[in-house]
Amino acid sequence: MVDFTLHDESTAPAESQELLDTSKRSFGRIPGLHAVMAEAPGLLEGYQKLHGLFQSSTSFDADEITVVWQSINVEHSCHYCVPAHTAIAKGMGVDDEVIDALRDGTPLHDPHLEALRTFTLAMVRQRGEVDDATVQTFLNAGFTQRQVLEIVLGIAQKVMSNYTNHLAQTPIDEPNRKYEWKGTVVPS
Repeated sequence: MVDFTLHDESTAPAESQELLDTSKRSFGRIPGLHAVMAEAPGLLEGYQKLHGLFQSSTSFDADEITVVWQSINVEHSCHYCVPAHTAIAKGMGVDDEVIDALRDGTPLHDPHLEALRTFTLAMVRQRGEVDDATVQTFLNAGFTQRQVLEIVLGIAQKVMSNYTNHLAQTPIDEPNRKYEWKGTVVPS
């Protein structure tokens, strides 16, 4: 296995220094994912921007944001992001029942959220090539065309983080270790 560097402000390329400062201000520390991404400043900057946009510029509420993120993380079997987004979801006030169902790959009790999970997984599994009936079912569940496209934004963000963590085997950050996840891909 290739050992990827976990950068800090003293080892990161110059172009990543300010980005790591932003991470530190936002999280009180440099998350391991950001420490790895610092090797490629454009990747770290892109990830930070997409994360911010998905969290603050989409029309999704906290529960819906969590459903999109965790559905993708679990589908990609991301050992790092599932615990990280468990902590984020708890910080956003998402109910433990929703968090646990997403982590376990079990149906959500709320039909609206389950429709979001189902559509997000269809988008990931079919690489965006979903049929009209699938899109219409999602829209009939009360979602909008805007939200169809906002899921694309969430997928782009999670591909960046999930793939980086697979490559680097990023160690789980200390505060998130209590949420360690040993799951596997949700069955089709």
